[in-house]
Amino acid sequence: MNDKAPAPAAPAAGGTRASAKKELPDHLKSYKHVWVLVELERGVVHPVSWELMGEGRKLADQLKVDLCGVVLGPPGGTEKAVADCFGYGADVCYVVEHEALSEYRNEPYTVVATELVNKFQPEILLLGATNLGRDLAGSVATTLLTGLTADCTELAVDADGSLAATRPTFGGSLLCTIYTLNYRPQMATMRPRVAAVPVYVPGRTGKIIRHEVSLPEEDIITKILAFLPDATSNKSNLSYADVVVAGGLGMQNGDNFQLVRNLASVLGAEWGGSRPLVQKGWITSDRQIGQTGKTIRPRLYISAGISGAIQHRVGVEGADLIVAINTDKNAPIFDFAHVGIIADATKVLPALTESFRRRLAAASTLSAAE
Repeated sequence: MNDKAPAPAAPAAGGTRASAKKELPDHLKSYKHVWVLVELERGVVHPVSWELMGEGRKLADQLKVDLCGVVLGPPGGTEKAVADCFGYGADVCYVVEHEALSEYRNEPYTVVATELVNKFQPEILLLGATNLGRDLAGSVATTLLTGLTADCTELAVDADGSLAATRPTFGGSLLCTIYTLNYRPQMATMRPRVAAVPVYVPGRTGKIIRHEVSLPEEDIITKILAFLPDATSNKSNLSYADVVVAGGLGMQNGDNFQLVRNLASVLGAEWGGSRPLVQKGWITSDRQIGQTGKTIRPRLYISAGISGAIQHRVGVEGADLIVAINTDKNAPIFDFAHVGIIADATKVLPALTESFRRRLAAASTLSAAE
């Protein structure tokens, strides 16, 4: 007698995503609205929160539901963040103030976020893919027993109303779209600078819902003894720079990379590079641009000797103007660059640097004379 359960049937060839979707349980059908968790830390909102507000507005409009901000912070410390939520497009703002939320700690933030979701039932919850957002999103998704798509580069609403969250996969060589079909809320994190900040509308208001919580300090395991900022930090500001110059393997060696720095210095720009340069030790990891590094949206991006594989493309394609320099006329970067220069970057960069130096000096002299 064989008491083993029969093996499950293999899925039919050509099966679609729809075949994996089940009827939502009754207790999940009431989940509505799009939420953005506003990252408020030490009185400052991370700009990714407003970028997400712009993306959330598009989703909410398609679903014909409210866009809601969620602000957690200390008593009396959330007023400006709440006002800005409405200015950047929120219809409703959920506010929780408590001394235990004065500084970010995973445990109390997870408890509060989970409690809010269980009570008010959003269908979509978005967070920034920052250190704080990544830490919190994983914990909240776990406690809610739902799915989480991390580091998204695009968010959209599918024909059946499901959240379609797109992110790089297989080491950044492909893009995949992930659905949370049978659970709510649908959660996703998006990297800073992937989306644009929406236009701020001063004086715009909305509904404020304040929620009271019980967070006894003695029940919280982690304690903050002190906050010690790194006064010696010289980290780059690539994500929010207006002009960025970057180099790749086409710079040929580490010494030639100084040509990238020289042009950036003349332009008052930030500089960076592709992942292989970090691996070779030519630049530090905080200067890496691309899917596993920084995402940028400058007004001008000058790429020197970078091939432009998809890992790099997802980190830079939001730039207003992309100027690419490469000896290979078939390099992928020419598929999305606005201006392409087929030449040796080690020869072009010094010429560009000198030309910009002369022009900027002449402009400065003319301005002084006026």
